[in-house]
Amino acid sequence: MKKKVLIVGGVAGGASAAARLRRLDEKAEIILFERDNYISFANCGLPYYIGGAIDKREYLMVQTPEEMKARFNIDVRVNSEVVRLDTENKKALIHSVAKGTYEEDYDFVILSPGARALRPNIPGIDSKRIFTLRNIPDTDAIKEIVDQKNVRNAIVIGGGYVGVEMAENLKERGLNVTLVEAAPHILAPFDSDMVVLAEKEVVDHGIRLILNDGVKSFTELGDQVEVTLASATKLQGELVILAIGVTPDTGFLKDSGLELGPRGHLVVNEHMATNIPGIYAVGDAVEVVDYITKAKTAIPLAGPANKQGRIAADNIAGIPSTYQGTQGTAIIKIFGMTAASTGANERTLQRANIPYQIITIHPVSHASYYPGATPMTLKLIFNAAGKILGAQGIGKDGVDKHIDVIATVIRLKGTVDDLTELELAYAPPFSSAKDPVNMAGFVAQNDLNKGAHTTTWQEFEELKEEHILLDVRTKGEFARGHVEGAINIPVDDLRERYLELDPQKLIVLYCEVGIRAYIADRILSQKGYRVENITGGYTTYSVLGFDPSKGIDEHKTQASVYACCNSESSIDLETQAVKPK
Repeated sequence: MKKKVLIVGGVAGGASAAARLRRLDEKAEIILFERDNYISFANCGLPYYIGGAIDKREYLMVQTPEEMKARFNIDVRVNSEVVRLDTENKKALIHSVAKGTYEEDYDFVILSPGARALRPNIPGIDSKRIFTLRNIPDTDAIKEIVDQKNVRNAIVIGGGYVGVEMAENLKERGLNVTLVEAAPHILAPFDSDMVVLAEKEVVDHGIRLILNDGVKSFTELGDQVEVTLASATKLQGELVILAIGVTPDTGFLKDSGLELGPRGHLVVNEHMATNIPGIYAVGDAVEVVDYITKAKTAIPLAGPANKQGRIAADNIAGIPSTYQGTQGTAIIKIFGMTAASTGANERTLQRANIPYQIITIHPVSHASYYPGATPMTLKLIFNAAGKILGAQGIGKDGVDKHIDVIATVIRLKGTVDDLTELELAYAPPFSSAKDPVNMAGFVAQNDLNKGAHTTTWQEFEELKEEHILLDVRTKGEFARGHVEGAINIPVDDLRERYLELDPQKLIVLYCEVGIRAYIADRILSQKGYRVENITGGYTTYSVLGFDPSKGIDEHKTQASVYACCNSESSIDLETQAVKPK
């Protein structure tokens, strides 16, 4: 029997569903409704067109209505908004620029309405100089403003992915940029010990970063907008970008009988089916299952939306297909740095009461003796059984491939043991004989096998027990900068000098990135000393105190936060892990 399928919304989920359904069913009548002119565009590329990295607007267009008609025989109706869904009579009410208001019946519906930018009820928020970025018209409006020579100052509200990308691209256009975030840190998927590296990169490139301070009001002052923050700080700029998040665009469905979650997202099952037979939903407007915690959540990402569209089309075509959840794998460019994450972070696991352990390593992107190697920080989160729960990475090169490998292992329900066994491509220009992913596995194994005694800088600051803080780096490194109160015995001298240490006291170790302190741990613990090894070493310590309003404290700038190929970078040994939370 010939099916009539209405698809509400294009872009990632809706357009993917339409193309997949046509490939599976040549006879189906498929109508795709889009409220504006653009059915499928590269929404993740919008900031880079504004910034100039993408120099032609047409590069953003993935599919046009004409192309969808020619290749897939899909009836695409742009400037047509579905305003109501009568699920009892299987009819949709459409407001169309060309056709006026009319009804369309259906056999099946795929809802892909997406999400709209949040615009909270803040005084002055309706100013014409305050913009959000969700679609092509938004992009055109912002770019028109930016292209004007009299625009010099921009304020970006919100430090999520879009906010950071817009701050970077506006800075690349030569504007003075202030980035404001109400939370203590930008980029919520990253833990505090990782995101400070991203914040430092933002500040180092001349962006003023204000954290832990929300917006109180906006006021137009001629050609400027004055932004008053909760702290009473006042900022002025010709352009304000509001990037504080999105909300599902499901208001037109409130009387449809479709089940909505607490924040307005459509509730679907593993087949992307709603509670009403024949109606499916995909993309930013749906509630998904967190792949790690199994809790209901919302994770608006293009990759999952595309997969969900395919799955919905499969099920309509009679192919049983399921969506296993979203693990939130994401990546962002921040000037010369890359930050990527997958799975759960510490805050998510704490909220879900899921026990976990972490390890942090500071490998380099490829063999240190080959020119151009750059350091990165890689954090692995796992449980007592070795199951991988999440990972985060930041650095100049290689972060994407290492996080992608770990993301794949997570999806295949792998463990830290699997990381150690992966056989990954190696040649000196590309990686190390022991890939950073392998190294993360080795370190995690050490933690699980109790082969290391570990702590964190935060736990060290709260330590009440009498102890000795021991820096096992070289004398030269120690002279260039060290933690106040530390004594210095280089690891290579430790076997001859360990008797200088009081065996009645706890010995707390650190080095530059963790490798030498791990070796010192093994030496001292086998001689009967009680030892704790601080994860991440002096490199982690150097950024933990970063204050975007002041820069890194003077005593900490001596550390080579990202000094390439330090004395530990070429050694294929483990760093250390963190105690279970």
